[in-house]
Order: sequence, then C-alpha cells, then structure tokens
Amino acid sequence: MTWRATLLLGALALSGAAPAVAAERYVLIVSGANGDASYADQYGRWRQSLVTALREQLKIDDRHIETLFDGGDADHAATAAGVRRAIDSLRSKLGADDLLLIFLIGHGTFDGLEAKFNLVGPDLSGAEWAALMKPLPGRLVVVDSTAASFPYLERLAGPRRIVITATDSPAQRFDTVFPEYFIKALTDPHADIDKNGRVSIWEAFLASSLGVRRYYEQRGQLATERALLDDTGDGIGREAGGEGDDGSVASRSYLDADIVGAAPTDEELLALLQKRATLELDVEDLKQRRLLMTPEDYQKEFERLMIELARASRDIRRKQKT
Repeated sequence: MTWRATLLLGALALSGAAPAVAAERYVLIVSGANGDASYADQYGRWRQSLVTALREQLKIDDRHIETLFDGGDADHAATAAGVRRAIDSLRSKLGADDLLLIFLIGHGTFDGLEAKFNLVGPDLSGAEWAALMKPLPGRLVVVDSTAASFPYLERLAGPRRIVITATDSPAQRFDTVFPEYFIKALTDPHADIDKNGRVSIWEAFLASSLGVRRYYEQRGQLATERALLDDTGDGIGREAGGEGDDGSVASRSYLDADIVGAAPTDEELLALLQKRATLELDVEDLKQRRLLMTPEDYQKEFERLMIELARASRDIRRKQKT
C-alpha cells in the first residue's frame, strides 16, 4: 500500500456531465527580502518554478500573474508600497466567484507579539496583511511558506478562504523547505491521489507535508516545520493527518480552471479515506520518533496502527463495492 493510494482525501470527481469553465484565476507572488546571495538564488528558483507551473501546466493567464521580488523594478518591488498597490489593483478586478492565490516566499519573523513577513524596507505585520485582504471579493488561497508563519493562520482565516502556513508554531524560526515541495506538488501527477487529472489544494498540502517529513527523516533529523491548513475560518487549522474539520473546502478547490457539473462527493467514503490517510501519516510520524522510544513501545504502537489501517482499508473496499 503506497502513500499515493492511501492519502485520498480530495473529492472523488465523477464525470457525469459535460464540464464547463467558470471564474477567473489571479495570482500574487511576493518573494520578500533575500538577505544573502544564497537565498536570492533559492527564492528565485522557487519563484520561477511557481510561475512556470501556473502559466504552463495550470494555464493561468500570464496577465493575471503578478510577481513582486527583491531587486524588482518600481512595478515589481517587494516593498510594503508594492504589496498595497498590487492588492488594491486586484480588488478592482476580482469578482465574487473568482479565485486569488497569494503566495509568500522568503523570511518570516516573530517578536513575541506579532509575526512579520520580511519585505524590502519596512515589513508588513500579520494584522496589516489582514486589513489589506479584508475587502477582497472572491475566493482566497493564502500560502505563507516562511518560518514563524503560524500566527498568520489566525490573522488571515475567514469565510471562503484557505490559509496555509509552513509552521504550526511561531517558535519554528528555521528556514523552511515547504515551498519546494508545495510548488512541485501543484503539478505533480503523483500528488493527484484521486486520479481525476487535477491536483486540489488539499492534495498539494498532503503531498508537500509528506515530502517535508521525508526530507527530515532521510537526514536523520526531527522535523522543524509542520504545515497547517485552515479552510473553516476558525483560525485553528489542522496538520496533514491531524484531527480537525479543515480540508473539505480545500479538497474541492483547484488552481486550474474550475469544472462545474460534477456529481457530488460520497461523504461517507470521503470520511473513511480521511481516516486511512490520518493513520498513514501517523505511521510516518511514528517512524520519525522511533529513536526516542523503547523498542517495546515502538512495536506496540506500530502494531496498533497497522491493525487500524487494515480495518480502515477493509471498510473502504466494502464501501466502494456498494
């Protein structure tokens, strides 16, 4: 049983009607202050990979993709003024059914009171970002891929919003690898768990979270970052495989053109698949904690998870036959 087969939490798209395209898609990528040259190279690669994926694979109109970065000209500078100008411009373009992705790449900090995303010049706090985004119409997907990004989850959560942070605590201040895996997952066929030819936001979140865990596991390190996703608007969020109600909206949200007219999801089957996915990720976590446990405790927990996984898989097979 592979993780690709067992992490199916997205909607099971059933092709019962002719698809129709609806809504416009817009993207604002903000690649903040670089710091030293090594970061400039890395952020540049991530930024270009994301733009290429959005434009070439996800077919988003190049005129709808705006990028601000350290070293950009007056119209593309990653400054507070540049961010305000870009969001003001988007506010006048967005319709109620349109989708906007805001993706933050760079350094994040937390001073004990307020989290900030590092820009060229004065930074914008989480509260300032929230104020800028509050009047935006349409559906909003915000990905803060930086260190110490957790406070943005509470600040930016709200109705019709999906908010993803690379960390689950403001104390996680090390540079993150989450953007590497999330950007890749957006167009990776292996992340398309339900094999409907599209990668949902939730599927990308799951695949990238697992990628991050394996990154640290392969290096014999405990993970210093754990991504969270909120789409219920309560600002609490959940980790991939964790407890919580978040994920339903994200599993039905895509960055490629919206397809309407699909049959509804089987909610009972979705719940079973979600349970199995949670158990799969629990196994991954257990493997990371093995060296911190006694052999007896590890074996006991491993056997418990394997039994529950077998039961969940059995229930799924039964449901799929009905």
